[in-house]
Amino acid sequence: MKSDEPQNRHTASFRDPSGFVFSKDGIICRRINRSYKDNYDFLIGSGLYDRLAGDGLLVAHKEVENVDAESGEAYKIIEPDPIPFISYPYEWCFSQLKHAALLTLKIQRLSMDAGMTLKDCSAYNVQFRRGKPVLIDTLSFERYRDGKPWVGYSQFCRHFLAPLALMSKKDVRLGNLLRIFIDGIPLDFAGGLLPWSTFLSFSILSHVHMQARARKRAESGEKEISSYRLSKNGLLRIIENLESAIQGLCLETKKTEWSNYYEDIHYSGESFSFKKQAVSELLDGTGTGMVLDLGSNTGFFSRIAGGNGRFVLSVDSDPLAVEKNYLETNEKNETNILPLLLDLMNPSAGAGWNNDERESFFSRWKGGTVLALALLHHLAITNNLPFDKIADFLAGICDRLIIEFVPKEDNMVKRLLAPREDIFACYDEGNFIDAFGRLFVIRERRKIPGSGRELFLMSKKT
Repeated sequence: MKSDEPQNRHTASFRDPSGFVFSKDGIICRRINRSYKDNYDFLIGSGLYDRLAGDGLLVAHKEVENVDAESGEAYKIIEPDPIPFISYPYEWCFSQLKHAALLTLKIQRLSMDAGMTLKDCSAYNVQFRRGKPVLIDTLSFERYRDGKPWVGYSQFCRHFLAPLALMSKKDVRLGNLLRIFIDGIPLDFAGGLLPWSTFLSFSILSHVHMQARARKRAESGEKEISSYRLSKNGLLRIIENLESAIQGLCLETKKTEWSNYYEDIHYSGESFSFKKQAVSELLDGTGTGMVLDLGSNTGFFSRIAGGNGRFVLSVDSDPLAVEKNYLETNEKNETNILPLLLDLMNPSAGAGWNNDERESFFSRWKGGTVLALALLHHLAITNNLPFDKIADFLAGICDRLIIEFVPKEDNMVKRLLAPREDIFACYDEGNFIDAFGRLFVIRERRKIPGSGRELFLMSKKT
């Protein structure tokens, strides 16, 4: 690290020589280096920044004066509007990735109208704020040069088109490949997984299969793809074709194990009404502004948690449940709920360079109230987790906890036990209370009438 660079530079911000992200007194800032001066000034002076930020397509920022004025390399320090939670593409459902892709193409088109282009089309440059995707990398823009190919094209196809095609044409779970290939899914690899029918799709044939072959030819010493001239009209046709291809990709809406959970409800009407009211009242008693809803399914209780202006991370491991949740938040304009994919048995870990270029999920979650409804029995019985392990985990991520205990007599527990031997002699309310009592204080208990289930409001011991 150079002597003029802040010590609290973000671990993911090292690839772009144009600048980097750092924190100052808990506030996220971005330094713009002098090497990027001309492009930044053109972005601002052309009116492109005002248009994109005004339409909510690019995160707005303010320039911070004299923060790093003594440095010869620093040109500007900007302070972007905060993002409530940084998420990664492998935590998004199909439609979130699709909307992020269409946002990127829209920005590329608008940039060309203003004489600029996106040099960087990484999916990590997009975040979700107020329910919508927004570009957060102000340094992704450069002056457009007629005849020069779009340098972000291949990256766009790896980060967006390839995973979307795999999720749509093969299996939605192939989106998990983005956890392995954090620089985007290699096009030859994606092409090998896609069904033969995609060779009949002009868009996927040209942007995945043929581009993969062209890349192999370039690697073998033939003419580099980047050396071909491309007119502005030609580039606009490519963008139009990509937009059409991505708009045409859809997800098969087959039923998964948990995506129709609330249509196959496990409570009587009275019990469910009581639970809704009780959860709302218990949440109001926590006084928190941030809620993490674990195992949220399609987000029914996340919507209750979102009352009183609370921001809710609504996470589940079922990709179609998260898809339904996200589409409903869009339809209802629920801007304070962020649905994400998260498998608690294998949560997003640190990844990339030095294992901290991409932070783990729970290092990004800064704490608040955790909602764990109809979750405990899945962890304890489906995954053989002892109560002590579950309590240790939850105490590490929250200050307040609303958790539901489901007894063995419950139909859902019977369903989980049906295909296996009952080896869970310790699964009862007494052992649950003993295990959680080591780390939490029980503030309130509410039995759900007609169900045998019970809600607990707990606070972590200090």
